[in-house]
Amino acid sequence: MKMGILGRHFLGDSGNHIFTDSYDASSEDFGAHDVTKLDTWVFDHVKEFFHAARNNQSLLSKLNGDRIVFFLHLLGIDTNGHAHRPTSREYSDNIKLVDKELKEIEATVKDFYGNDGKTAFVFTADHGMTDWGSHGAGHPLETCTPFIAWGAGIRLPQKVSAQNFDDSYLQEWKLENWKRQDINQADVAPLMAALIGVPFPLNSVGIIPVDMLNTSDLFKAESMFTNAVQILEQFKVKMTQKKEATLSFLFTPFKSLSDTKQANILRKARYYIKQKKYDEAVSLCRELIDLALRGLAYYHTYDRLFLASNVVLGFVGWISYASLLIIKSHCNLTRGVSTEAKNPSRLLPYTFVAIGLFVALLLLIQACPWTYYVYCLLPLPIWYAVLREIPVIQGFVTVLLAFRPWCFLGYLLLFILGVEVLVLSFFYRCTLTAGLVAFAAWPLITPLWTRAKRTSLSWILFCFLLAVFPLLPVVGREPDIFLVVGAGLLVLLLSLFVVTSVIKRNDSFINEELVLHLLQMLSIVLSVCVVYGTHKSLLEKQGLPLLNQIVSWTILASSFVTPLLSPPVLFDRLFSILLASMSTYLLLSTGCEALFPLVLSCLMFVWIHLEQETLQQSAVSCKQKVSTIQFACNTDMTQCRDLYLDDIRRAFFLVFFLVTAFFGTGNIASVNSFDPSSVYCFLTVFSPFKMGALIMWKILIPFVLVMCAFEAVQLTTQLSSKSISHYVIVMSMTIFMVFLNCLAQMLTTKKLSLCGRPKSHVT
Repeated sequence: MKMGILGRHFLGDSGNHIFTDSYDASSEDFGAHDVTKLDTWVFDHVKEFFHAARNNQSLLSKLNGDRIVFFLHLLGIDTNGHAHRPTSREYSDNIKLVDKELKEIEATVKDFYGNDGKTAFVFTADHGMTDWGSHGAGHPLETCTPFIAWGAGIRLPQKVSAQNFDDSYLQEWKLENWKRQDINQADVAPLMAALIGVPFPLNSVGIIPVDMLNTSDLFKAESMFTNAVQILEQFKVKMTQKKEATLSFLFTPFKSLSDTKQANILRKARYYIKQKKYDEAVSLCRELIDLALRGLAYYHTYDRLFLASNVVLGFVGWISYASLLIIKSHCNLTRGVSTEAKNPSRLLPYTFVAIGLFVALLLLIQACPWTYYVYCLLPLPIWYAVLREIPVIQGFVTVLLAFRPWCFLGYLLLFILGVEVLVLSFFYRCTLTAGLVAFAAWPLITPLWTRAKRTSLSWILFCFLLAVFPLLPVVGREPDIFLVVGAGLLVLLLSLFVVTSVIKRNDSFINEELVLHLLQMLSIVLSVCVVYGTHKSLLEKQGLPLLNQIVSWTILASSFVTPLLSPPVLFDRLFSILLASMSTYLLLSTGCEALFPLVLSCLMFVWIHLEQETLQQSAVSCKQKVSTIQFACNTDMTQCRDLYLDDIRRAFFLVFFLVTAFFGTGNIASVNSFDPSSVYCFLTVFSPFKMGALIMWKILIPFVLVMCAFEAVQLTTQLSSKSISHYVIVMSMTIFMVFLNCLAQMLTTKKLSLCGRPKSHVT
C-alpha cells in the first residue's frame, strides 16, 4: 500500500530509502510578495518527481514497492496566517490554491499507479491558529486541527441524522449529516502504521481509530489488541525502571493495573477474539490502554512531589538567608543576645555534612541522575547558612514580639494582602489595575500631599495612565502604526524640554551632553520613520527595505552604548537610558504597547522624587537634592543608613512595578501574545532564534527601566545597593533579578568618554 501524507514539518532524510527535497530557509519570508509559492513549490516538485520517475528505472522500481510514504510539507498557509491573519484574503486564497492543487496531486498519484486503489491519503496539521494569527497557548482554536483521510483502507463517509459537539464546525462547513470522528494527534501514527502494515511505533501513545478503517472486524480487533500490548509494554518498562531505581520500602506501584489484572484483561480479550466477539475485544483493549496510559503518567510524575519539595525547600532557604543577611547588615538586632548564643554550635557543620552524605548515599543506591543531586543537596548549604544566623533570628523575633498585637496583626494582614495581589496578577491582569489605583492614593494618606502637591498630582496621573494598560486585550489586537508614531512624537516632545534645560544649565550652547541628546533624538526620529516606512512597504507587498533593516540593527546596537556616554548625573543618565530604550522599543512595537515604557518611565521619575520627599520627612538627614545626585560605581557606605519600615514598602513597590512591566502589555500573559510582526523592522525571514532574542529584549526593556529607577531610589534614600535583595524576599526569581540589577548598575554608573579624557560636570 502507498500513502500520501499531506501535512507539515519535515524531518530530513537518512539512509538510501528516504529521499527529500526542500526550498531554502530564506523562502520563509513573512514580508514576501506572495508566500503561496511555498506550497506551489511543493506541488510542482511532486509532479516533476513522478514525471521523472517514469524515465528512471531505479526510482520507478522503488516507487512500485510496498509500504511507500509520500510526505508533503505545506508551509504557505501557516506563513500567510502569521503574516496576514486567518481572516485575510491572502489566507483564503492560499486555502483555495491548496484545495485545487490537492485535487491535481491526487489525480497524479492515482494515474502513476494505474488507479490500483491501493493509495491512502491523510491530510492534517500539527496545530491550529487563532484569529489574530498565533498559536501555542492551548486555546481550542490552536489545538484543534483538521484531520481528513480517504482512499485505500479508509471507511467511506457515513450519513447520520444528528450528532452533538461543543463547537459549530459542522454547521459552518455544512457537514451536519456526515459522521464526524475526533481523534488525538498521537493517534495518527498508529493509524498510518496500520494502513501500510508496519508495527506501531515503539514509543507511540496513540490509540488506533479502528472505526475509520475499512477492514474486517477481525483486523480491527487484532490491531487494537496489538496496540494495547504495545502501550502496556511501555508501562511495564517504565514501572521496572522506576522500581529498580527506588528502594523497595519506598516504592509505591500503580495499584489500578497490577500484573494479575494485566494478564486477566489480555487473556479475556484474546478469548473474545477467538469467540468472534470483536466489539467486546476492542472495548476491553481500550480499557487496558486507558489504564496503561494512566500508569505511564503516574510513573512519569512519580518523583514530582519529592523534587518539588526540595525546590521549595531551597527557595525558602535562600529567601530566608537573603532576608537575614539584609537584617544583619542594616539592623543592629544582636545587642541583647548573649555571647554564647552568637556563636553557632560546633555540631552544626558536622550535622549538615552527615545529612549530605546520607542523602547522597540514598541517591547513589537508587542510581538517580545527577540533577537529583543538585535538587537534594543544594538546600543543605543554604539552610546551614540560615541556621548560622540564629542570633539574628532571635533578635528579629524579639523585635516582632515588641510590637503590640493589633499592630503586628495589621502589618501581617497588609503583607499577606500585598503578596496575594502579586499572585493574583499572574492570573488576572486587572489586579494590576486595582493595585495601581490603590498606589495613586498613597500621597493622599501621607504628608506628601501637603509637602509636594505638584509631584503627588503627577504620581496620581501616571498611576491612572499606567493602570489602563493591563485592561487592554492581550491578544487579537490589530496593529496600529499611528499609535507607535504618536509614542515617538511624545518622546521627542519630552526630549525638547530636556534639551532646553540642558542649554539653560550649561554656559556654552554646544557641549557633549547636548550633542548626545540630539543624537538620541535623531535615533527616535529614525525609529519612527523606519516603523512607518516598513509598515507601508509590507502593506504594498514590497518586502522589508534593506536600508530600514540596516538602520534598525544600527539603532539596536547603539542603544547599548549611548547611555554610557551621558553624564552620571541621576536624571541625565536615566533620561538617556529612556531615549536609548525607546528607540529600540518603537522598532519592536505594533500598537499601543509603544506608549507603555514612556508612561512607566514617567511614573518612575515621579517615584524617585516622592521617595526623596519621604526621606526628608523621616529622621534621616537628606544632604543632597535629587538634581545634584550622581551615580557612582562605589557607594560611600558611611552615607548609608539602617532599614526602616518604609523600606519594606519600597521593596513592595519595586516588585509590583516589575510584575507590571512583566504583564502590563500582555507580553508574557499568554504564549500566543507573541506577534512575529513585532520584529519586521529587523527581519521578515523566519529565524526563531533571532526573532526570539528580539522579542525577549522587548520584554526586558520595561524591566531595565524599573531597575534603573530603583537604583536611583536607593541613592536618593541613602540605602546601600546591597539591599537590592529586598524584592528577592518576595519573589523567587533571584538569578534573573540579580542579572537585571547588574545591568542596571552598569547602565547607571559606567561612563564612556569619546574624547579620551575625563570630563567634569557642574551640578
